[in-house]
Amino acid sequence: MYKIGIDMTTVSRIEKSCGKESFRNHVFTNGELDLFYNNREKPKYSSLAANFAAKEAFSKALGTGIRGFDLNEVEILRDELGAPYFNFYGKAAEIVFKCDYRASVSLSHEEDKAIAMVLLEKGKNIVNL
Repeated sequence: MYKIGIDMTTVSRIEKSCGKESFRNHVFTNGELDLFYNNREKPKYSSLAANFAAKEAFSKALGTGIRGFDLNEVEILRDELGAPYFNFYGKAAEIVFKCDYRASVSLSHEEDKAIAMVLLEKGKNIVNL
């Protein structure tokens, strides 16, 4: 069984929201902030926007919206080739484990738009609690 979620956002909206530390801490993990925000001359807002869209797309694929977990329990990092992948923590990890999902994500951004698509595949759980 497969479930799909998709979301799109504007980079400028996320850039403006990132001006608030409370937003950054509520939405992004330390790993995401280190990768795209901290220790940089200019944060990579396009990547942060794509990650935000991925978190929304994940909630849509679940079919629950953002209920039962916090956005900062869903982390999207990049592997050595730049491909995005999920890490789950806390209640989000429990949901993925309980439902026995493997999550895949595809991200894209251009100009002021960022988009993400998430695929949840049943029966391929690889979550570490």
